[in-house]
Amino acid sequence: MTQTKLIVGLGNPGAEYAGTRHNAGFDAIDRLAERLAADVRRKKFGGLFGETLYEGRKLLVLKPQDYMNCSGQAVAAAMGFFRLSMNDLLVITDDMALPPGCIRLRAQGSAGGHNGLADIIERLHGDGFARLRIGIGAAETSVSREYVLSRPNGEDRERIDGAMARAVQAVLCWAVEGTDRAMNRFNGKSTDNENKENNQ
Repeated sequence: MTQTKLIVGLGNPGAEYAGTRHNAGFDAIDRLAERLAADVRRKKFGGLFGETLYEGRKLLVLKPQDYMNCSGQAVAAAMGFFRLSMNDLLVITDDMALPPGCIRLRAQGSAGGHNGLADIIERLHGDGFARLRIGIGAAETSVSREYVLSRPNGEDRERIDGAMARAVQAVLCWAVEGTDRAMNRFNGKSTDNENKENNQ
């Protein structure tokens, strides 16, 4: 029987939010879909949905189209429809606690102040699902809301782009080899670290 995995990217719908720091989850899903030649434009489960096969696994990708703090409804609907367990779910989010260019995968845990994760945890009645955080850095002068809804540029943009590329690799590793293997391979590395390794 083919294993099925659900990969959810969090963000806010609408052109005004496209490319903002808070939409890192959406952007990662778009990169993943491009890598897998998957179409993520079908409206289903209250989100934009697509599916594809990768190394014998069925990968489902979802971008909830409610606002960030209501992400859980779409996730719960897809989980219920496909009868998936929490071990089959990976959620991709932005994270202000991580510097731009860093990604961090965890097998489970609290929402850590992220409203989208908090809603998913509430809807699923548990936090035992994997989550991949993409660092966007912390606000220095502006308030947090203004910062996360801004679009990165310059060095931050380059680092976040690098993190997106690694996030796609981490997702595929998670889907095939599991959370522990993906954590060992991808946690703690940033764009700057990889550039140093490549130049040695």
